[in-house]
Amino acid sequence: MMIPFEEAQNIVLENARFLGTERVVFRQSLHRVLAEDVISDIDMPPFDKAAMDGYACRRVDLDKPLEVVETIAAGEVSSQKVVEGKCVQVMTGAPTPDGADTVIMVEQTETITSGMIRFTGENTAANIAYKGEDVKKGDKVISKNTLVKPQHIAIMASVGCVKPLVAKKPKVSVLSTGDELVEPYDKPGNGQIRNSNSFQLITQVDKCFCDSIYEGIIPDDEDETNLAIGKALYENDVVILTGGVSMGEFDFVPEMMKKSGVDILFQKVAVKPGRPTVFGKTNSSYIFGLPGNPVSSFIIFEVIVKPFLFKLMGYDFKPLEIKLPMHMDYKRRKADRIAWIPVRINKQDEVLPTEYHGSAHIHAICESDGMIAMQKGVYEIKKGELVNVRPF
Repeated sequence: MMIPFEEAQNIVLENARFLGTERVVFRQSLHRVLAEDVISDIDMPPFDKAAMDGYACRRVDLDKPLEVVETIAAGEVSSQKVVEGKCVQVMTGAPTPDGADTVIMVEQTETITSGMIRFTGENTAANIAYKGEDVKKGDKVISKNTLVKPQHIAIMASVGCVKPLVAKKPKVSVLSTGDELVEPYDKPGNGQIRNSNSFQLITQVDKCFCDSIYEGIIPDDEDETNLAIGKALYENDVVILTGGVSMGEFDFVPEMMKKSGVDILFQKVAVKPGRPTVFGKTNSSYIFGLPGNPVSSFIIFEVIVKPFLFKLMGYDFKPLEIKLPMHMDYKRRKADRIAWIPVRINKQDEVLPTEYHGSAHIHAICESDGMIAMQKGVYEIKKGELVNVRPF
């Protein structure tokens, strides 16, 4: 039975089971998903500090000549207390000396004589970064379920979070079926094609920051297919298999899944391309059977598999969508399924459907900037109508 696309998405996400946690060195947590909040162990800044190079003084003394009693650099602490008619030369980041409530910029001073300066501006801000004004000890600085980026690494370093707790990464096995397939480094013979799907999918898995494992090509043989699926399910969290899932005489993959103990949750989805998409699970792993055509497998990965992989790590993946106008009218003959259409964006930020010869035409993806969805029942998109572009 063919199920609606949205139902397939929901089934996949509802069955995603969190895979657990581990602690890693913070430098290795890039692109990992945090499994707990990161809490600051100090105030930030940890002391009142000069926000720029200048002279720390009392605001009430700005109209007087000031004697420079000391010079301190960042990392040094003043031994002097600022009193009437005195100032301390400070560098950016240096602790503000006791008694000072203002740092005047070097550019707003002039030297009267050696060791004496005068404020030449009309007014000045305090130019002090106050203790705890950014973060206070005990504050949450990064939330649980955040996908760690370089700026988060800096925050971890600043608050002493050197071994954050992160979600475990799924181990994802990728394999293809078909006697017609040969590896990319082999020259295809008559009736053969190179296996591009697996390597496309491996890189898509890698972009989800999971661990990918290439399992090779399975011939169109029931025993070998059964053995390969069982082994992959046992050794990995997720198995992605392409080919052998439609209605051909040799398309027996779903039956082999069942023999390996897979509970198949759906086998056909009302989506174009990608109708013969299979999803199932065992007690400890999951399996996707994707169509053999590369455009189909690429798009189904993006719209169904990718959110699932992130959900296994506790991350709610939300694809970027850009609302742009259509450059031209676009029509289709059938509207019985949602359709994902590769598109380009021109220099006027308008959307043009890419020339597309069907689900085997992988060049259409390479020449596209993203894709748009035409919902079930929609036959036409008019020129100028706003559409949501999902970038690749």
